[in-house]
Amino acid sequence: MLIGRVGADPQVKYLDQGVCVAQVRLATTERGYVLQNGTQVPERTEWHNCIFWRKSAEVVEKYVHKGDRLYVEGKIQSRDWTDRQGISRKSIDIVVDNMEMLTTRSTAESAAQPVAQPVQPTTPAATKPEENNGEYPF
Repeated sequence: MLIGRVGADPQVKYLDQGVCVAQVRLATTERGYVLQNGTQVPERTEWHNCIFWRKSAEVVEKYVHKGDRLYVEGKIQSRDWTDRQGISRKSIDIVVDNMEMLTTRSTAESAAQPVAQPVQPTTPAATKPEENNGEYPF
């Protein structure tokens, strides 16, 4: 479970047979604090790569924008891949099962866009990467 801010507009792609997949970079921040001995611990931001499939990806495409606050639930999944230069890479992704939009819109926008949009889980996350030969298109 994470609550954070979207760092850039989502990347959305449609795979074979119209399956939608979206990637969102989500920033979570741990506030800074001061220890009893006076040492200051600075604020720390962590970036998470969130992957959405099917209907939830379509909701992300329509309603999620840079700067929005999101609540996401999902599972951590690591993957190894080779980039275009032939360099082996590893990434840790959050495959999202449930999402709620936390950003409120102005009164004019709220009529057109829902403030909170729960997304129901679709098929089990374990089968999703197989739709694209075990890799995400990002």
